[in-house]
Amino acid sequence: MSHLPLIGVTACTKQIGLHSYHIAGDKYLRAVVLGAGGMPLIIPSLGELIDQPTLLDNLDGLLFTGSPSNVEPHHYSGPASAPGTQHDPERDRTSLPLIKAAVAAGIPILGICRGFQEMNVAFGGSLHQKVHELDGFMDHREPENQPLEVQYAPSHPLQVQPGGVLAGIGLPSEITVNSIHGQGVERLAPGLRVEALAPDGLIESFSVEGAQNFALGVQWHPEWQVRSDPNYLAIFQAFGEACRKRAGHR
Repeated sequence: MSHLPLIGVTACTKQIGLHSYHIAGDKYLRAVVLGAGGMPLIIPSLGELIDQPTLLDNLDGLLFTGSPSNVEPHHYSGPASAPGTQHDPERDRTSLPLIKAAVAAGIPILGICRGFQEMNVAFGGSLHQKVHELDGFMDHREPENQPLEVQYAPSHPLQVQPGGVLAGIGLPSEITVNSIHGQGVERLAPGLRVEALAPDGLIESFSVEGAQNFALGVQWHPEWQVRSDPNYLAIFQAFGEACRKRAGHR
């Protein structure tokens, strides 16, 4: 009998009361089930306490999620963050090495928002910390103090680049996406291929060249109501199909 692919979902650390917890957003977990057809397993952000080879031996895919926190800039030799910037050093210590190890092991990965930025940093790229303060770039942040339906509503078009992963799974040359981020790709890491560009030229998606398996990062949030947008769903279905193939081989 075939088993559902087991898809690891990265957790953030959060203090609730006096104690620290490992949490993963409901929308990502549901998208693994409803979009990718997989079984989600939350991966705690325990850094080097996690035995990576054992973890990777037992997973069929990995989803690196979005988060309110940002990658600490010392990981890409960036300037210190502005006061008040949220960080999650335990997640950095877990996700950054896990991305490279998963790709090397041929495990399908999908990075979303923070996860997309983590992928760029893990392979040697850098980030703009405040895209909205840069000349020539749009404000990519969601409207404040609005309901989620407004924050996650379609925001701007994207140019899907020909010949890549997104085009290969049937996405048209232009799609419209939501936009809920303040940071973005500054220098693209070596070995990453541009998959989609915002109207201001900001890189919004890339794939890992030479990866043995599905390895895609997107800056927007395709997990949001994944089944109601055919382009969002196509991304999760392609990821899920790659995870199912790995489960079959495993």
